Amino acid sequence: RMFHDDELEESEKFYVGQPRVLLLIYALYNTLVARSEMVCYFVIILNHMISASMITLVLPILIFLWAMLSVPRPSKRFWMTAIVYTEVAIVIKYFFQFGFFPWNKYVDYTKDKPYHPPNIIGIEKKEGYVHYDLVQLLALFFHRSILKCHGLWDEDEKGDSSSNKDDTDDELSLTGGRRDSSASLKSVNLAASVESIHVHFPEQQTAIRRKSSSSVSQLSQRSSFSSHRSKRETVSVEPCEGCQGRSYVSLETLIISHSAFLLFSASYSVVKSHCGLCCFRTLQVYVPIRQFFYNLIHPDYSAVTDVYVLMFLADTVDFIIIVFGFWAFGKHSAAADITSSLSEDQVPEAFLVMVLIQFGTMVVDRALYLKKTVMGKVIFQVILVFGIHFWMFFILPGVTERKFSQNTVAQLWYFVKCVYFGLSAYQIRCGYPTRVLGNFLTKSYNYVNLFLFQGFRLVPFLTELRAVMDWVWTDTTLSLSSWICVEDIYAHIFILKCWRESEKRYPQPRGQKKKKVVKYGMGGMIIVLLICIVWFPLLFMSLIKSVAGITNKPLDVSITITLGGYQPIFTMSAQQSQLKDLNQTGFNAFLGSYRGNTAALQFLEGYGKEDITLADLEGNSNSLWTISPPSREKMIQGLLDFSAEFTVVLSWSIQRTLETVYPYYIKAPSDSLAKPIKQLLTGMYCRWENITVSLVKNVSEEGVREWWVLNQLGKRYKTSEESLELFIFSDKVSPPSLGFLAGYGIMGLYASVVLVIGKFVREFFSGISHSIMFEELPNVDRILKLCTDIFLVRETGELELEEDLYAKLIFLYRSPETMIKWTREKT
Repeated sequence: RMFHDDELEESEKFYVGQPRVLLLIYALYNTLVARSEMVCYFVIILNHMISASMITLVLPILIFLWAMLSVPRPSKRFWMTAIVYTEVAIVIKYFFQFGFFPWNKYVDYTKDKPYHPPNIIGIEKKEGYVHYDLVQLLALFFHRSILKCHGLWDEDEKGDSSSNKDDTDDELSLTGGRRDSSASLKSVNLAASVESIHVHFPEQQTAIRRKSSSSVSQLSQRSSFSSHRSKRETVSVEPCEGCQGRSYVSLETLIISHSAFLLFSASYSVVKSHCGLCCFRTLQVYVPIRQFFYNLIHPDYSAVTDVYVLMFLADTVDFIIIVFGFWAFGKHSAAADITSSLSEDQVPEAFLVMVLIQFGTMVVDRALYLKKTVMGKVIFQVILVFGIHFWMFFILPGVTERKFSQNTVAQLWYFVKCVYFGLSAYQIRCGYPTRVLGNFLTKSYNYVNLFLFQGFRLVPFLTELRAVMDWVWTDTTLSLSSWICVEDIYAHIFILKCWRESEKRYPQPRGQKKKKVVKYGMGGMIIVLLICIVWFPLLFMSLIKSVAGITNKPLDVSITITLGGYQPIFTMSAQQSQLKDLNQTGFNAFLGSYRGNTAALQFLEGYGKEDITLADLEGNSNSLWTISPPSREKMIQGLLDFSAEFTVVLSWSIQRTLETVYPYYIKAPSDSLAKPIKQLLTGMYCRWENITVSLVKNVSEEGVREWWVLNQLGKRYKTSEESLELFIFSDKVSPPSLGFLAGYGIMGLYASVVLVIGKFVREFFSGISHSIMFEELPNVDRILKLCTDIFLVRETGELELEEDLYAKLIFLYRSPETMIKWTREKT
């Protein structure tokens, strides 16, 4: 035990013996230390989401366009920039909190205005104006301490100084000696001899590494350190191993070969020219930025990765947020929902714009992924970062007329978009994969991938859109129909491969009957599912109104009576206090009066006391009886003629001719058709109630006025005044959230649910005999490998071989005998 240490062993035992809660705290702290830069990013983004000002906008943009794109990690310069900027922001916010500034005198009036200049800049007076900035500064200093503890804070300086002694660094010396990598272009001795630069050509490099992010601030080239200096007007090139002698290249050829030398020579010439210091300052900013993105697009090496799936999921989450929270992106749509808007054939403009923008970015991202162009991704990242921040923090507050910090849905959308920006930066930094083979769900052959892949294929138009986009942006010789054919074959073979792998994991011995667990588990579940589908409409319509139904009580009850088609003799309505609810005692007495009447009791089973409303209508008509004298005489003659029929029309929501006079019980269903309740109006216990009709004449100085008075004879609640009673039974209606399901009734649900789902189920159980040749394949490994080979040769550019393999695949499916040979079990 050469490396045995008693103290370390005792420390390990002590650590293992600690309580689990303490171990969890240790683990969380270690995670925090390991990802301290992510904590800083999160706090900076959170601060910007809460503050939403121009002051806090700078650091999030620098995160996505500088820090996350730096290799292998953000440089010391970035962290110092973030720390200093945060400190300056805190001082500025503190300075503008004093009350002598004019805009601080009307804080309550201007605090919710999105376009108020202090609100845009971030210098408005408010409580807790600096809390998140202090937390941000604390996180930055915590990360700085972590880097110092691990020796990473001054890593670049130490690495460069040590390379002078050990001759291990391959960076170019611009001043004849080694210089600190954190030094800026300003510190370069422009009078130094350019001709003294030693260069090692790329094809002669034996060890290539990617430039670190800190080297962006200087214009340096790779070289092998040599103790010999070159002569003027020539450049000394170190020979490779096995080569003899030294080769000399002219300075002009060397500058043309290396863009960095060209930039340095240009900056040197500009300073020497009449443009002077102004152009030099511009180059100080432009050259490092250009060199940074140049190194990003043309890396010496790249650890390729593929995070497109995570980017797609982030975009999908943003898409869902837009669909269900579209009102947060519009002006006067805060109280609306997408289902009600679409049911009224209205497409909100905010919803349409956000959906099209989100979908367009997803399509562009897919195109860049298929073309594997890092430069396009960098340009798209820059445009998207500036565009999204400009839209969310300068345009959207004006559209919604509320600040971004008061828009929770927009904040959630922005946070998910920041996750997408981080993933995009990671993809740019690592580079796109050289080969894109198949769907990401087809990498493993298990039940999870199987069901997810089948769910992916069930999404309308998603499979077709993906196939067409892949064909458009992938180099291939296949036609669109052939491409779709290969994709369909590959999907079908993948599903078969998953089932065959499951059969290998859970083998069934030959001659052994199926276990009851499998039969009752799978078969029983299918039986229950089919029964639920068949009886779902009845169950749904029964439960939705009895359990989750809402009582729809009447707000107005109107009665109109017309004699023989003449002018109405009686009109009356009941509202508010005239519409009374039954108490429990009255409801029990009401049920007791129908004891023995089976039809009536069966009807009353579906109603409670809260569903019944008693309308007490005044007996005196609320309008004078205005009729012309000829019509009056004609109506009197008709009433006196007992041999002739004289109709009495009583109407509520619609006009209806009645054999008897007064219905007394009316059912108000969920639709607009109100009708009498026959179960309560027939039989020996029930009857239609009679009413008396009398004409009242009032003679005064103004003239003769007439109106009709009605009185119900068999009222349940006796009153001395002339009046009418009317019981209204209100059916429960479905909640608004489920109206789209219950709105078409039972027959509508059967047509839309049972018949449609039944069609898919019938396709699963019928037509199996026609697909035996393609379904019952014992071993699909060879076919799966053939499909994978087609993808592979396509990615490598072997398009002629792609055509040959595709022809082989088509011939395989056309030849049953060959298919049998190819799908036999391996022996």
